[in-house]
Amino acid sequence: MASEYVKRLVTIAEEQYNNFHLDSESDVGLAKQIKKYWTELGLSFPGVTTAWSAIFISWCVKKAGATKSEFLFSAAHAMFVNAAIHNMLDNKGVFRAFPYQDIEPNLGDIIQHNRGNNTYDFQFAKMNKAYESHSAIVVEKGTDSKGNYVLTIGGNESDSIRKKQIRLDDNWRIIKRKINPYIVIVQNLK
Repeated sequence: MASEYVKRLVTIAEEQYNNFHLDSESDVGLAKQIKKYWTELGLSFPGVTTAWSAIFISWCVKKAGATKSEFLFSAAHAMFVNAAIHNMLDNKGVFRAFPYQDIEPNLGDIIQHNRGNNTYDFQFAKMNKAYESHSAIVVEKGTDSKGNYVLTIGGNESDSIRKKQIRLDDNWRIIKRKINPYIVIVQNLK
């Protein structure tokens, strides 16, 4: 059963998708919202051409009620993932990152993957706070005619807010992919 926090996080991500998935970052409505993501996190808005995908995740997590002591709000996925990995290693905190193949993703979790044809893995993410990656929030989990899946919502995906489907195996684990492989699942225990 999803916690009240997870329900709020999923609702917020869904609302952002519903309101803006037909817009491009250069459209007035979404551009204004992207500025809000930055400024409500206390950061200067650099313009819509600056990558904003980690800002989207951070804003959603904060808007749902997480505090800066619980989640490292950042303009870089690698930063909050590294903090969550160390939470897991130290057995503390409500956001804990695991190798993607070790746990099943659930609602409100954050799935991180490589970008730019990189092949960084959990060990690399554990040791580094600056590398190219992307992540998205799990908003649905289920089974269809093709098997198990989760749907994620992410920001700055094709210059907008998009949903993507990630296929899972029979044990509800993410199926490995060769191009831009998955790195971690940030488990949401809040």
